[in-house]
Amino acid sequence: MSVASKIKVASKYFRTNDGVRLHYLEAGAGKPIVLVHGFSQTAEQFKFQIEGLSDRYRLIALDLRGHGESEKVNFGLKIHRLAQDLREALVAANADDITLVGHSMGCAVIWAYWELFGADRLGKIVLIDQSPMLTSNPAWTPEEREAAGSMYTPAALWETANALAGPDGEAFARAFIGSTVTRNCPEDLKEWIIQCTARMPRKDAATLLLNLGCHDWRDVIPRITLPTLVIAGRVSLIPWKSVAWIAKQIPGAQLEIFEENEGGNHFMFLENPTKFNQILSTFVA
Repeated sequence: MSVASKIKVASKYFRTNDGVRLHYLEAGAGKPIVLVHGFSQTAEQFKFQIEGLSDRYRLIALDLRGHGESEKVNFGLKIHRLAQDLREALVAANADDITLVGHSMGCAVIWAYWELFGADRLGKIVLIDQSPMLTSNPAWTPEEREAAGSMYTPAALWETANALAGPDGEAFARAFIGSTVTRNCPEDLKEWIIQCTARMPRKDAATLLLNLGCHDWRDVIPRITLPTLVIAGRVSLIPWKSVAWIAKQIPGAQLEIFEENEGGNHFMFLENPTKFNQILSTFVA
């Protein structure tokens, strides 16, 4: 399920300031949209956006370090380093006044970018299906956990990371991906997502998950001042109420929730690209 050949997609590379060779896809011309994938995912998973929007916009999809076609390294697997990599990708691609789109962990990369670089090179922001704090504080009430959107207890975070790094890591990842799509998701699409996930070494994925899981972004999110679109899936493993909380914190932010029958789980941009592309195009314009 590679990007369709009818679209002229360039495959490009650059080297980061700590020597890592990173890859990105580029297609189209016009206002730039930069796409940042989620945990253990790939740039090519935005293929429907590249196919559907590159007739009007310049699409750039980055493979974060350790992911996809980028170099596999066992260092720098930390959210703020990924934000630095994103910054260097924008410079390498000569992209400015961009709409920066992050899915899942890609949102955390955007929040780290905002913390480090503010609005530099950014015009608009799109946040897709990520909660502000993945790991709960044992002292929190159930209501506080719901608002934060926590998926893990501290013990569960370590258990998940150890399962990923262990001998059954690939089977664990396969089962996890099964929970991120709706019941109506075609089997071949689900299998393709699993195969994309498997391209990141499981031990490196575990290292990155531990760093991702320990960040609390609730002090960063309300400081975003750019036009922002927030997208959630009603039946996603990321609690939609926590995504709605994000939209409430950012002045003037727009919230879109995909219902289950609209592909409204974690990968709604793959399950329902027609609606997703329409929403994104309207926001960018």
